[in-house]
Amino acid sequence: MNVPDRAVQEVRATHAAWIAAVNAGELAQLMSLMSDDVVLINPDQPPVGREGFPALFTGAHRQFELHCSSEPLSITVAGDVAYTCARDELRLTPRTGGASVQLAGHRLTVYRRDADGRWRLARDAHTLAPVPD
Repeated sequence: MNVPDRAVQEVRATHAAWIAAVNAGELAQLMSLMSDDVVLINPDQPPVGREGFPALFTGAHRQFELHCSSEPLSITVAGDVAYTCARDELRLTPRTGGASVQLAGHRLTVYRRDADGRWRLARDAHTLAPVPD
């Protein structure tokens, strides 16, 4: 396997680890997968950095059982930067009962290889919106 192929596989593995940690509610794992200067952009919300992420994430997990799936449609690596375009689906099931909400859309994620050789999520923006019944 040549270096670009290996980097693509490493980015794919990081992407999969991120989604698995979201589904498991593993905040510490997510924090280890993001860069110090991460910026997360969600529709109709101000951008969130590393400092604001824990409260939003734990609040969402307290309120909902989350199940996210994400299929990378493309992965491009250029040196120590990579980006993915993925198709995502997210199901939010209220922990207090009630109907689930299904969201779907696309996600653009930028990863950066840090000095330790690990790929970390640096920028992320998505278009998740409710799926019509």
